[in-house]
Amino acid sequence: MNLLKEIRQGRPRAIAKAISLVENNGARAQRLMKGVFACRREALVVGITGAPGTGKSTLVDQMIGYLRAAGKSIGIVAVDPSSPFSGGAILGDRIRMMRHSVDEGVFIRSMATRGHLGGLAKATGEAIAIYEAAGKDYVLAETVGVGQDEVEVVKLADLILVVVTPGAGDDIQTFKAGIMEIADIFVLNKADSPGAEKTERQLRAMLELSFQDKGPPPLVKTVATKGKGVDALMTEIGRLTGARNRRAQEERRKRLLFWMLRDVTREKIFQLISRHVEEIELKELVDRIYRRETDPYTVADELIGRLSLKKKPGKRG
Repeated sequence: MNLLKEIRQGRPRAIAKAISLVENNGARAQRLMKGVFACRREALVVGITGAPGTGKSTLVDQMIGYLRAAGKSIGIVAVDPSSPFSGGAILGDRIRMMRHSVDEGVFIRSMATRGHLGGLAKATGEAIAIYEAAGKDYVLAETVGVGQDEVEVVKLADLILVVVTPGAGDDIQTFKAGIMEIADIFVLNKADSPGAEKTERQLRAMLELSFQDKGPPPLVKTVATKGKGVDALMTEIGRLTGARNRRAQEERRKRLLFWMLRDVTREKIFQLISRHVEEIELKELVDRIYRRETDPYTVADELIGRLSLKKKPGKRG
């Protein structure tokens, strides 16, 4: 039985093999992904981000339990932008979600930057497409923090949750400069902790100032370790996704595909340059840039121009 057929049947081993192929990024992965994109059906993709320690993984664990009770199948992407061998975030995610590891309706995969020439967002987008081809109803993409890599990843989602905790005043300021504008729902987790009311007031005031031209995103309070507020959060997710008209959903999906196309194109250009330009020449070009004999922009134009010349067909006699 071929791999694509097994993926469409939702077989965990096939899903795992497909994502591994994507991570290794070979020619076989490209052939597979062509078939995946042709047969995938859209799942609801929810991005969950926030500073480390906000309880994202515990919240995701509770969301999984809620969705499984409703009979939904789920794919999880736990994103670590640092290293697949760091242990911290990936191991923590796996431990917190361990109770779902034997559930055939749940597939959990950790992904990291290492090995992804086209960027972590591209690899994560391909994993999401594989989940969709496997018939998952929901895909939950959890990121470790709120840096640029994470912002790119959560842009792949249909709905974005930003998780904060009491006493996170400085973090909230960081959000405002980073991903505040793309959040669909703010989640105040650990809402039973001291200072929760103060943080809630600060956050609501900041949202009112930031979204004066339109209504601010909803704020939901949760205590993920106890499962409190999860029902309210999932109800809010259902309300927001149900309220969006079909045209708006299509436009967002097309925008996500545009970002993916951009990353695939960048990667292919890099691969072409790697095949046609020896590493020693690249080092020499770097030396020339260092000596200020040229600059990165000129060198990039020359390399791309060289590729264009190689693509031109020769004259026939």
